Amino acid sequence: YNVLDACVKNNVKKLIYSSSASVYGDAVEIPMKESHPFNNKNFYGATKISGEAMCTAINDRYGLEVIGLRYMNVYGPNQDQNAAYTGVIPIMLNKISKNETPVINGDGSQAYDFIYVEDVARANVQAIKSDVTFGFYNVGSEVQTSIKELCDLILKMKSSELSVTYKPYSEDDARQFVKNRIGSKEKAENEIGFRYKYSLEEGLQKLIDWRISTGVDTK
Repeated sequence: YNVLDACVKNNVKKLIYSSSASVYGDAVEIPMKESHPFNNKNFYGATKISGEAMCTAINDRYGLEVIGLRYMNVYGPNQDQNAAYTGVIPIMLNKISKNETPVINGDGSQAYDFIYVEDVARANVQAIKSDVTFGFYNVGSEVQTSIKELCDLILKMKSSELSVTYKPYSEDDARQFVKNRIGSKEKAENEIGFRYKYSLEEGLQKLIDWRISTGVDTK
């Protein structure tokens, strides 16, 4: 609200709001269109839903142009590689770097839409440059990749002979309820002209190269 209020008071032309695919919760349809119901059950998703509602209210009352971008699973260079809630990709790469068995939550069947960070950046630019004055859009590839497929690909790219251990989610882990989250790319393509550029393998290679160049990995 403070950001939106400051935009109104300072005559900001347009705000790009970083929302999240977390607003959807588990998918009832694949790919998820922007009209997909909000099935979120965790606090993070709740903040994104409330943020979108605030954007809608401010746009309606004051006419502030707002575009909300619902990012899918973002990965890439400069992401914190050691945070407590870091994603599966840094977890895998960190374990392989140490020659330790990767331990991944869930059974590997859960599937997501992975999107490289440079594509996400371009989506923000496209949203700013577009003539759209209000709306919410998915930012993803619409490509469904299971965690097992992802882990197998990373092991192959790193020429690793390690195997992954999958462990069940704890009872209080909200992530266990999200089995599929793949976003439709149609609306973003048609209305703000965003199309993803990097395949998962291309994006992973760029991330791996960055980790090596910065000393996070030795090889």
